[in-house]
Amino acid sequence: MHSKTKKIRFENNSVAEVFSRYPESIREKLLYLRQLILDTASKLEGVGDLEETLKWGEPSYLTPETKSGSTIRIHSVKGSPDEYAIYFNCQTTLVDGFRKKFPTKFRFGGNRSIIFRIKDKVPVKELEDCISAALTYHQKKS
Repeated sequence: MHSKTKKIRFENNSVAEVFSRYPESIREKLLYLRQLILDTASKLEGVGDLEETLKWGEPSYLTPETKSGSTIRIHSVKGSPDEYAIYFNCQTTLVDGFRKKFPTKFRFGGNRSIIFRIKDKVPVKELEDCISAALTYHQKKS
């Protein structure tokens, strides 16, 4: 069976509704990022359960149980129908750190996002590293 036929479970109907409104090509990519975020969080010590909600109308992932991390959002790139991004809090040093660690692996949007084109192959290991850093951001600060 194709993974596309797999039923995606959403705890939050508002989040499911937002995903349903994305064009199929972007939705597929964002669902992949969503799964990567959820899988990465499940492997990390001290992160706890993620909350999937909407922030600014965009799917967002928080660590309310442990407050270990900084919010991660995923969304299409406004005005660019073939681009999507993973967004990080611009008040953090996360994207600056990613830029130093992976200068040629990603395209960055200022100090707040990693941008992908639909045709891009996602560097999974490096992106997992970035997601892990965001989900444990506050653990490292204390």
